[in-house]
Amino acid sequence: MAVVVNKLIPEFEANATGGVKVTNQSHNGQVMVLYFYPKDNTPGCTTEAMEFRDQYQHFADEGAVVFGVSRDNMNSHNEFKQKLELPFELIADTEEKMCHMFGVVKNKIMYGKKVKGIERSTFLIGADGQLKQEWRGLKVPGHVEEVLAAVKALKQPA
Repeated sequence: MAVVVNKLIPEFEANATGGVKVTNQSHNGQVMVLYFYPKDNTPGCTTEAMEFRDQYQHFADEGAVVFGVSRDNMNSHNEFKQKLELPFELIADTEEKMCHMFGVVKNKIMYGKKVKGIERSTFLIGADGQLKQEWRGLKVPGHVEEVLAAVKALKQPA
């Protein structure tokens, strides 16, 4: 089942750093930001993680939780988290269940060869468990500020 804006996100369960189990209902009542990235310790992913880290307190002040998601294993995530001093948890989606559910697995050309990779994407899930906004195939510069503005806009009366 795929994710659709303004619909409840489908059921999922995943393990994150810090021994945290994340499900589609584990953070009901809180805004959740899930950002999918290709690989720990690569230049773009490191920059993106640091930007979320640097803005993390602003997300927390708005009552939002942030999770990074990639196909890397827990050991890689723990090292990446520690190295960058990330204040949020990273989900190890080694079986690509979340990646497929959110539709972020794409065919890419790398060094002239076709490979399956993760398309850098972010999903904003409301406190009601519905997908509120999605950003797909994004570029890192300015993105975290855009997500933070969307989180703040969720709190505004309609």
